[in-house]
Amino acid sequence: MNDFANLLGRLGLSLIFIISGWGKIAGYAASQQYMESMGVPGVLLPLVILLELGGGLAILAGFATRWLAIAFTLFCLASGILFHGNVADPTQQVNLLKNIAMAGGFLILWTTGAGRYSLDAVLSNRRK
Repeated sequence: MNDFANLLGRLGLSLIFIISGWGKIAGYAASQQYMESMGVPGVLLPLVILLELGGGLAILAGFATRWLAIAFTLFCLASGILFHGNVADPTQQVNLLKNIAMAGGFLILWTTGAGRYSLDAVLSNRRK
């Protein structure tokens, strides 16, 4: 049951990033402009898309899970502070707390790994 819950948790954590990464591709110029308006260099957008879309798909598949969990933890905290750090605004405060919660989920994923239903498990079994 734990491995199935882990799979569902990976699905839940990855969906927001897969959808967001795809949206940044579809609205590339607007995403770049928004980043720049918040003081983040727009040249970083391809890396953001790579992490959100590529990393999100990898988390879903359970590939390189522990490494990506750390990357997503840092990404959630950094983007939360950069884009939702205005805690005087109740909406931004909630968004910041959501980012902190996602970071917590990724920290748990870092400690537990991807579980049995993952590419990490398949690759580990092949090595043995």
